[in-house]
Formats: sequence, structure tokens, C-alpha cells
Amino acid sequence: MGYDVTQVQKSLAGFDYPGGPDELAEHASKQGADQELVDTLKGLDKQQFDGPNAVMSKLGEAGILGRS
Repeated sequence: MGYDVTQVQKSLAGFDYPGGPDELAEHASKQGADQELVDTLKGLDKQQFDGPNAVMSKLGEAGILGRS
């Protein structure tokens, strides 16, 4: 399973970094992300992300990031 890069970027657009997984998940939910992506963001194994590249990198490391 892989999330579309563009989908993830749209879900995180406008997020005020830094932030943790719960904050990312809440923002993505408000942006209309599906529940599966919200749950994935919430479960990321890192306390805080300093920007979107850090989030994308973590998703890539977990093998759940697809191609745009």
C-alpha cells in the first residue's frame, strides 16, 4: 500500500510546523484526508517533525509512500 505523494502533500498543506504526529493527523483530517492516512500519520514513530520533508521521509522509510 502506498499513499500518493500529492495526496499527502495536499493533506499537510498549511500545517504550521513543527508538530507531532497527533497534530499532523488532526490537520490532515480537517483537510479531508481519508481515515487511513490520518491513522498512519498519527502512528508515525517520531515525536516532532520540523517540516514536510521530514514527514515525507518518515513515510518513505516506512515503505508506505507511493509515487505522485
